[in-house]
Amino acid sequence: MGFNDTFAIEIRGEDARRLGLKTISQAAAYTPQWRAGFGYEFMERPDGYRGLAATYGLLFAQAPRIMDLGLLARALKDKQLDLAAGNTTDGLIPALDLYVLEDDKHYFPPYEAVPIIRQEMLQRHPEVGPALEELAGKLSDDDMRQLNYAVDGQHQDVKQVVKQFLNTHRLRTGN
Repeated sequence: MGFNDTFAIEIRGEDARRLGLKTISQAAAYTPQWRAGFGYEFMERPDGYRGLAATYGLLFAQAPRIMDLGLLARALKDKQLDLAAGNTTDGLIPALDLYVLEDDKHYFPPYEAVPIIRQEMLQRHPEVGPALEELAGKLSDDDMRQLNYAVDGQHQDVKQVVKQFLNTHRLRTGN
């Protein structure tokens, strides 16, 4: 689809600027004084916390807090956490002045968005195939952050957000 929704290791923008941090490797020096928070899935999956901590030598002041994904960004902004894992297309990253640290050791694989659809669905609704083809490569990471922020941060109606995006980019709007 054109966007990569891989994991994002986030800190507050003010901390990134104050400490001159750009990468996870640079942040590792500060993590013994920091509190971390991650979603349950991130703590359990093979490409999640354990491998990240081992790759970067991350040690935290206390065991990471396991939180609902929807709470992590706000907990970071409200200084309940100092580092969290989110996704690169989270709409609240720019809205809350969060900073995504560069994965300078390339720990996380890319998670390129691709449509997966059953052949039977395409047979019943043949219009879906051309619509998906038209969207191919049209959604950037920044587009997804903006769309996600409109829905999650501004609580706009999903259908209206999608319709506006399609109109703005002169794509078919369907129904």
